[in-house]
Amino acid sequence: MRKFIFIVTGLLFLAGTYLKADGVTFKASAPNAVVMGQQFQLTYTVNEEGASGLRTPDLADFEVLMGPTSSVSRSMQYINGKSSSSYAQTFTYILMPKKEGTFNLGPATIKMKNSNYSSNSLVIKVLPPDKASEAASSGSGGSQATSGSSNIGSDELFVRMNVSKRSVYEQEGFLVTFKLYSLYDAALNDVKFPEFEGFLAQDIELNPQWTLENYNGRNYRAVVIKQTVLYPQRAGKITIEGGKYDAVVRIRSKQRVRSIFDDFFDTYQDVKRVLTTAPVTIDVKPLPSGKPASFQGAVGSYTMKASINSDRIKTNEAVTINVTLSGNGNIKLAKNPEITFPNDFEVYDPKVDNNIKTTPSGTSGTKSIEYMAIPRYAGNFEIPAVQFSYFDSQDGSYKTLSSQPFKLHVEKGAGSENASGPVISNFGTQESVKYLGQDIRYIKVSKPHFVSNREVFFGSFMYIMAYLLIAVLFMVFFAIYRKQVKENANIALVRTKKANKIAVRRLKKAEKLLKEKKKEEFYDEVLRAVWGYLSDKLNIPQASLTKDNVEAELMVFGVDEEMSNQFISILNTCEFARYAPSQAPEAMDQLFKQTVNAIGKMENIIKKS
Repeated sequence: MRKFIFIVTGLLFLAGTYLKADGVTFKASAPNAVVMGQQFQLTYTVNEEGASGLRTPDLADFEVLMGPTSSVSRSMQYINGKSSSSYAQTFTYILMPKKEGTFNLGPATIKMKNSNYSSNSLVIKVLPPDKASEAASSGSGGSQATSGSSNIGSDELFVRMNVSKRSVYEQEGFLVTFKLYSLYDAALNDVKFPEFEGFLAQDIELNPQWTLENYNGRNYRAVVIKQTVLYPQRAGKITIEGGKYDAVVRIRSKQRVRSIFDDFFDTYQDVKRVLTTAPVTIDVKPLPSGKPASFQGAVGSYTMKASINSDRIKTNEAVTINVTLSGNGNIKLAKNPEITFPNDFEVYDPKVDNNIKTTPSGTSGTKSIEYMAIPRYAGNFEIPAVQFSYFDSQDGSYKTLSSQPFKLHVEKGAGSENASGPVISNFGTQESVKYLGQDIRYIKVSKPHFVSNREVFFGSFMYIMAYLLIAVLFMVFFAIYRKQVKENANIALVRTKKANKIAVRRLKKAEKLLKEKKKEEFYDEVLRAVWGYLSDKLNIPQASLTKDNVEAELMVFGVDEEMSNQFISILNTCEFARYAPSQAPEAMDQLFKQTVNAIGKMENIIKKS
């Protein structure tokens, strides 16, 4: 039976890791896949002299054709005047599999310096013989890796798009794998993957390596060229369009050359081929009814931990609640749980720290959220339990995680008289809160100004005008003070007035991220600015905001449909672009200008009304 050239190339990929102890390295290596009826090498290498007593694992599933044969290599090198040497002793076995399947070879042991050392384990997959090659060897024809023509069949070189699931729920992740199969030496030049419209995509970092794989009765060299976890954003039938891949194949051809020896010389030619993948339709099921009040779109499997830094503090000191979400699913897209602090607390934006990784099994990790608030008055308070709800796609039900309520005792702090003075805090660096409500008066060093005793001020015209001026100023200040107190009591009015200032501050940060070309952070900041602006203007908590009620509330404010659609378009663009393939800088700049323009028009409409 003929030997296949593409199999020889596949056997060059050897699996094995080093096990080190006291400077001794003992390593086992073999091909990760072989074809039934083909010989292969199993080697054990040790880096110290004096090894003896090699004991291999049970090789009953393989026929030992030869071995062990021992070989030794030594080397010495000089670098910067320093010499170093290396030593390696290799024990080689020639094996042939007895049957097809996947076999685990346990560690081998060897004795060195009165100590026993173990090698790593190996997994060897034995593939069935190539059916096309068997047919060719029996004279019935078939495709060969060595050909005299440049005709390459569709079953000899192709790309497959595999999806792990074809029926999923909204926001439920599934894996899409693109794999190249070839009987030849092939390379991809220009690759155009599908756009994944209707999905949020999380790419997986790959270290592409060729392996031997049996598919439809033939043995191919295969390599994964892309893996992505997709999260559907709407229910219904969503189609993943096909991709296009430009391949260059090097094939071998034999030409007879007339010489005195009548030799045969191998020549090669490069052949270009355009490969495509067929579209795949995914059935996306809507999330069932009965969503808990604390559900905010999380799908997967999660756990939650919540803790408070202290249950006894003083006024104007910071209290922090730490919430940690762990699990597998769309954790990166999950919104933060909402914590309701008492009204007398000054609440800051939460600090979020993500430790999330995307693998073929999905997106998993932890999301740590730190909430900070500062009490201004003494007393006993209770912070309600933290709740986080998610949809478990495995059993098709909603689940709610809940912590215990937090009881907090606030004592009167030094220098505090139940009034909030100026406070400086740095939430990002966790610096202690400093109270600066005390004035420092300095001694005056300028020359004194003397008033003549002969001038009588009491009862004079200036004396009467001073009284009148003081009375007028008092009434003016009293009126302003009453108005300010009334406005401050109206929390909704305060939020509405500050909405534009907060949005402008966040957009300045987004502009900085735009100049730094930080795509994901830019879209996050623009999304946070728009949601925060709408929440403050419409006086609706962010946790309760949806695109539907935003449109309804904007109509109440007298905003026309065009303006509402502009805000919804910005939200959709940000949510899609954060995890979609790379966006052009022009698209990011256009989105920024569109957001600034929308908020400006909104302010003008409100002022006119």
